[in-house]
Formats: sequence, structure tokens, C-alpha cells
Amino acid sequence: MQIEERYSRQILFSGIGSDGQARIAASRAVIIGCGALGAIEAETLARAGVGRLTLVDRDFVEESNLQRQIMFEESDARNRLPKAIAAARRISRVNSSIEVEPVVEDVNFDNIEEIIRGADVVLDGTDNFETRFLINDACVRARVPWIYGAAVGSYGLTMTITPDEGPCLRCVLESLPEPGSGETCDTAGVIMPIISIIASIQSVEALKLMAAQKDKLHRSLVRVDVWDFSISRIDLSGIVDRSACVACGRREFEFLIGSARQVTTTLCGRNSVQIARSGRTKIDFTDLARRLKPLGKVEFNDFLLRFRVEDYDITVFRDARSIIRGTTDQAIARGLYARYIGA
Repeated sequence: MQIEERYSRQILFSGIGSDGQARIAASRAVIIGCGALGAIEAETLARAGVGRLTLVDRDFVEESNLQRQIMFEESDARNRLPKAIAAARRISRVNSSIEVEPVVEDVNFDNIEEIIRGADVVLDGTDNFETRFLINDACVRARVPWIYGAAVGSYGLTMTITPDEGPCLRCVLESLPEPGSGETCDTAGVIMPIISIIASIQSVEALKLMAAQKDKLHRSLVRVDVWDFSISRIDLSGIVDRSACVACGRREFEFLIGSARQVTTTLCGRNSVQIARSGRTKIDFTDLARRLKPLGKVEFNDFLLRFRVEDYDITVFRDARSIIRGTTDQAIARGLYARYIGA
């Protein structure tokens, strides 16, 4: 297939042109989180011809994802494929000319700098502010642009961060929101149209960055509600003095050094808790399955092990991270992890 023909309509667009397309083809984008937002970001950038695409996700595909996560099919949910793997396989069918790297890991202070190294842009497809603050720390420190996005119910917002040129996420949101202080997909649900809009805005901002069109960035916090059909922008260009910002002003990266990281996280809308461990532990699934088999149903593949015991479904990844389904009580989850996986 001729490259010029494949991207001919995109090249005709004056904002990109042949030079912009060449820059896009030479760029590397990292998408952290391959769920609702990340799936649309990944497919959009893959079809646009981004040369290298790194897809990072800690989770696996479930049936409830199919309502809004466009990368995935029923067979992915049946096989419980890791989202990064399923997304990479789909992209290889959509655009075989680009390089796609799936990373099945929990993004944390141990690995994020390695993950974003060499990236031209990082896109947020996550569902929690702890990870977003971590991304902000890493990108500000490395001076890599990144694009924040969030959606719940029918409402979403997005912001593009260009380190040293404008405010970072911590300039706008100084600290983590208090637990229970806002709606989540547990309490408000989420519909796909808002996800499509926010992810599309994120994707076009990424294309602007990769095509060397920084002057076209919206430089604002964009807020959209598709149900009430309200759209607003908070202009951020006036935030010039950033000396008081803990991240881009004082350059104190508390999330990057791990001092603000939570090891146990309740997962949005999943009746599940994730237990993450720092370090580079690698689980031997064969040995673990042998030990767990007398206690309950065990099955595993190259990517994860699933263990069913009592009313709980425990999924273990190679890095010793586990998702314990059947509870939102972190103490119960920690107890189950210690009992079956290890202290």
C-alpha cells in the first residue's frame, strides 16, 4: 500500500500536509490506560500513521467493557486477554505499517520514567488521579508533553500540558481529590458519546504536537456535558507565574519518588481491589497454579493467572499485581492476597 495514498486525505488537510505527516510518522506516542479513552486514542493515532505507539495497561478485558471500549470484541472478554495485548492485535490488523508495543504493567513510580522515555507525547487513558499525578510528575520532569482526559456519566474534561511552556496539572489541581468527593463510574455510570468526544480532543491535540503545530493547541481546560449539551473552556494562558506549583515550579515530584503512592486501589465500577507491589517481581504461574489448585479453580495463560475461591475471583499478573474481584474492602483484599499469593 502506498503511504501517500493511505494518508492522502489527512495530507490534504492544511494543518498537517506532507511535512506534518512525515513528522507524525517519525513520532512516538505513549498511551497509558487502554480502556475507554485509551482505546479511541489508540485507534485514532494508529489510523493517523503515528510511527511508534506504546500501549500500557494493567487490566484485562471483561464483558462490561464492550459497551464503551471500542478496541475489544466478545472473544477478548471470553479469553480475558490483557487490554494492551488485545488493543495491539487489533491495531496490527488496522495498520500493519506502524510499530506497536503492548506493555502489560501497572504504571508506578518504579517504571513510568522508563515507559515514557523517548516519547513525543503521552496520552492519559487512566481512571484515577493518583496515576494522573504520577504521569504529571514524570512528564514535567522529563519535559514531555502529555494530555489529561477524564469522563464520567455524560461529563468529561481534558487539558494539554506542555512542560516549561504553560501550567501543569498540579497548577490547576493542587492535591488529590478527597475520597468520595466526586462522582465515579460506580455512582454515575458512563456513556460512550462523552468518551468519544474527550478522547477525540486528546487525539487531535497529540496530532498537533507531533505535526509541530503547537500554536494550534487549545491552551485551556475543556469541559463538555453531552447530555445537557454544554461546552465550556477555562483559559489557562493567564497562568504565567508557576513558581508556587509543587511540580513545575518547585520541581518536587512526590508521586514520582513514591511518597504519595497507594499500593492498594479500589477499581472504578468493578467491585474489585487491585493490590500492587513495587519492584520487579515475576510470578511463576506454573508453581503458583500447583499450590492453588487444591484450594479452588485455577487457570492461566502467558499473561495472567485466574483463581476462583469462595466468592472471590483473583487475577494475578506476572509482576505479582493482583485484581481481587468480589469486594471493595481493601482490608479484605489485602488479607486474600496475603493468604493466597503472599505477604
